[in-house]
Amino acid sequence: MEYYTALFIITFIISMSLADLSEYKLILGSKSPRRHELLKGLDLNFEIRVKDVDETFPDSLMESEIPEYLALKKAEAFKAELQNGEVVITSDTVVWLGDAVFNKPQSREEAIEMIATLSGRSHTVITGVCILSLEKQVVFHDSTKVTFGQIARTEIEWYIDKYKPFDKAGAYGIQEWIGYMGIERIEGSFYNVMGFPTRMFYVELRKFLNL
Repeated sequence: MEYYTALFIITFIISMSLADLSEYKLILGSKSPRRHELLKGLDLNFEIRVKDVDETFPDSLMESEIPEYLALKKAEAFKAELQNGEVVITSDTVVWLGDAVFNKPQSREEAIEMIATLSGRSHTVITGVCILSLEKQVVFHDSTKVTFGQIARTEIEWYIDKYKPFDKAGAYGIQEWIGYMGIERIEGSFYNVMGFPTRMFYVELRKFLNL
């Protein structure tokens, strides 16, 4: 009986917390279907608005500075049109290995070379997130260590040709075939590697909205 009472209380608190969000209009500034899916998984109501933003960044930026800079840059593109009660959410994901950043590949050859470089090694996936309203903004990031086993060149080429991961940092999707067969282990959030750190975002959103 005590277990079910506690469960009811927890469920009630969560339901009330999500209901409190109804006074805000959440806007996801992303065309990524993976981010759409992950935000829906949090049972949040939101609309999608997309803007074309130049995703270049200063060469002086390193590691987490890059996706945080880009997430903020994407959010600021909405600032002039935001209304009271609207909250825009933007993010950017990069792969970092050694002292090099791997963004979205621009060609089949670049995609193949990216995965060939990641093969048999560990790298870090970093997602920067910005939450912005008329009154304030917050920028944060999450990092996940991913280790690939050895992947044959023929396997890499087959994956690139079949899945065409040209919209993905590092030229791969962890939720796709290459993730199933190629990744030996991850340390950190799986969803962060997909492109959005759901747990960290949920915590930061509640703080942002004082819930």
